[in-house]
Amino acid sequence: MTEFTVRAARTADVRGIQALLEPWVQRRVLLGKDLVVLFESVQQFTVAEDANGRLVGCGALHVMWDDLGEIRTLIVADEWLHHGVGRAIVDRLEENARALGLRRLFCLTFEVEFFSARGFEVIGEQVVDPDVYSQLIRSPDEGVAEFLDLAHVKPNTLGNTRMLKTFG
Repeated sequence: MTEFTVRAARTADVRGIQALLEPWVQRRVLLGKDLVVLFESVQQFTVAEDANGRLVGCGALHVMWDDLGEIRTLIVADEWLHHGVGRAIVDRLEENARALGLRRLFCLTFEVEFFSARGFEVIGEQVVDPDVYSQLIRSPDEGVAEFLDLAHVKPNTLGNTRMLKTFG
């Protein structure tokens, strides 16, 4: 069970991504995403697949600002937990972030230990300057609202920890 490959997602993977997501939505750990939203954001996703081509993990990199991105929708199939899949996906997302010129990555997570081991640190509320904040607040994206810790998304973020990694 240790063989898997990490690659950029394709449109043919979208239903598999939704299938990975669904159990976590049912457990109320992650918010559901409509199929159309997943198709619209497929280029943000990295997937892991086993030797038989079955998706065993996914994660997305969402650009929020000129130097800031978010790792979101990081999921590993239960039977693949603790086999390096999550780490490999995060490593690829970080490579993608660097290639885009990002220097900071945000995540909102229950998995504090996992992200801490990868250099993420718990953050407070204000991590962007007021000018950037005034631009970000205009975004319709719920993830940006969660990053900004806006009141209307607080029910979505209960129990989650806001974390940030800065790299060169």
